[in-house]
Amino acid sequence: MKTQERSSEDDERAMADLAEVVDWRPVWGPPATGMDAIRALVNRVTAATGWRPWAPGDIDPDRYTWGLVTQRETVMLVLPDAVIPESPRSGWSAYDIAAAELPQAEEGLDAHWPEQLALGRRYWGPPVFVGSGNDLRVPPEWRGRRRHLAVWLRPGAEIHLFASQPGPEDTAAGFAYSVYSSEVA
Repeated sequence: MKTQERSSEDDERAMADLAEVVDWRPVWGPPATGMDAIRALVNRVTAATGWRPWAPGDIDPDRYTWGLVTQRETVMLVLPDAVIPESPRSGWSAYDIAAAELPQAEEGLDAHWPEQLALGRRYWGPPVFVGSGNDLRVPPEWRGRRRHLAVWLRPGAEIHLFASQPGPEDTAAGFAYSVYSSEVA
């Protein structure tokens, strides 16, 4: 197993960018593909956040996502119902994890989770949930995929900060965060 620990600078910028979005409801839209759908997505997100398209040129007609750049130069991958920062993840991570090294990777995640959670709290305040990714309150589609999970609520959205759950299929582990629509379709 190989490990690395990066500065938190990229994540701090991205977390600050996400914290500035007060109401996420105007960001979300229908899951459609094509140039008109991408333009609508870009226009919605730009109006709601002030972010700008990262590539204003050709639009792939099969796409339903697009990258936008924040005022702090963070690239955000925007989907109709989620926003995922494309900044290099900071903090501790492990990769090339062999099956026998899974306990070591889990120990590393456990040891570094408090500092990741503190970083999230610094930008988003107190979370409404902090616990194991196996908690029965976690929806089944997420359960078991996260070792640790913290959730913050905003109008129209949930911000998730999590540690991945390494396993035989997953040879990398680390921390990430995303914003998900809480709007009912």
